[in-house]
Amino acid sequence: MTEKITIEDKRVQFDFEVDFSNGGGIQGQGFRLDIDGDDISDAELADYIVKDLRLLMVGEIRILNKTILSERHKRKAAAAVDGTSQTSTLVDLSHRVESGMETYPNMPRPQVTDHLSYEASKERYAPGVTFNIGRVDMVATSGTAIDSPAHRYENHPDIAEMPLESVADLEGIVIRLAGMSGRAVTRQALAASGSVRGKAVLIETGMSTQWGSPPYFAEHPYLTKDAAEFLVTEGAALVAIDSLNIDDTSDPNRPVHSILLAAGVPIVENLTNLNQLPTEGFRFTAAPMKLKGMTSFPIRAWARLT
Repeated sequence: MTEKITIEDKRVQFDFEVDFSNGGGIQGQGFRLDIDGDDISDAELADYIVKDLRLLMVGEIRILNKTILSERHKRKAAAAVDGTSQTSTLVDLSHRVESGMETYPNMPRPQVTDHLSYEASKERYAPGVTFNIGRVDMVATSGTAIDSPAHRYENHPDIAEMPLESVADLEGIVIRLAGMSGRAVTRQALAASGSVRGKAVLIETGMSTQWGSPPYFAEHPYLTKDAAEFLVTEGAALVAIDSLNIDDTSDPNRPVHSILLAAGVPIVENLTNLNQLPTEGFRFTAAPMKLKGMTSFPIRAWARLT
């Protein structure tokens, strides 16, 4: 059973000034930090700055303009959901697709029809016994979908040839970038999120709220080449995003698809509900139909909170 999840996290926003005992100093404006509880003292913030930035020879530290925000944690997993255990809770991460819906610009829209209708089936079965056999015509990247290496490279593994362990029950991490300035997700935006080795990296940009509307297709967030290189170097097992395409669709070189799929890292696009997940502490599944010859395919993606 899928449950809607609400996690009331707190973060603090503040400015700081640090003076060094041997001269000079540093400043920060609009710095945000995950906190436990509803408040944090200036002294605790000062200690955090020194430890996190690994500062030496620190003189005076001034904390300015401190504000407590109700906002999802960026670095750490929430410990509980509505005060209850998260064990075995499932979160649906796929968009609903309907017949005739636009899912990608300038591509055919999915068409759902009957191969055998309930009415027509009456002639085949006993009185009162009816069945429906549906038929769907769509491109393979419709809705929430996964790309295999063969999507980019001929004679590479297709959907049916991807190992099950590469798409199912992966340890996951969410990188929260909703509200970011601009559309490009760079290496710098990913580097502070902790280890991604062996994990499904789910990138939350907040774009999924526009699903089904023209803005979703117009100016979607995407990863940069250096972000893709970083994820491969750091050992990501799968990379996913809650927007139309993981590449900038105005760039015909498609560097992110090229880099990730060359390294055998599956790509998932058009995720949703990432705001219902903790940053860590879940398993991610994006298993497609085992259909030989298909290089991409729609999926029912979900997370199991652990």
